[in-house]
Amino acid sequence: MAKKYTMWRKLSGERISGEILEEVENIIKRERARGFKLKVCIGTDSQEHKSGVDFASVIVFLRERNGGFMLVENTRITDKISIKERMITEVAKSIDIAYRLCDMLDRYGVELEVHADINTDPKFKSNTALSEAMGYIKSMGYEFKAKPDAFASSSCADRFVN
Repeated sequence: MAKKYTMWRKLSGERISGEILEEVENIIKRERARGFKLKVCIGTDSQEHKSGVDFASVIVFLRERNGGFMLVENTRITDKISIKERMITEVAKSIDIAYRLCDMLDRYGVELEVHADINTDPKFKSNTALSEAMGYIKSMGYEFKAKPDAFASSSCADRFVN
């Protein structure tokens, strides 16, 4: 599968030059110093195009009772894939991010959720991947959220899919 990667960035467009793990740890330290308790939600959304599939992954930082912010990464694959494979690829991207962050988040006591842009209503095409996605996320030990509760993927990441 041919892939094109871009760097993580802030909503302002500022690119994150270092490792994402280091950036997230710095964010946690900064927000804790300001007195905020954080929760992290990770999600990915995608959009199919003639030239392939674009993905947007987000790390959403929620400040307890005080809003939130996020980091964004876009990727593209140039292959055509089925809807079910696309949904599972979204979940795999989110799990990869969660896996890289989970030990550090545990050290700081930050709650983690993985959100899947998969509809729980069988009328929708994405529902074909619900069982596999839920099993995949839960088997890794993460809290699972699907639509309509999966705002990190269905609302946040959705805004950044090209």
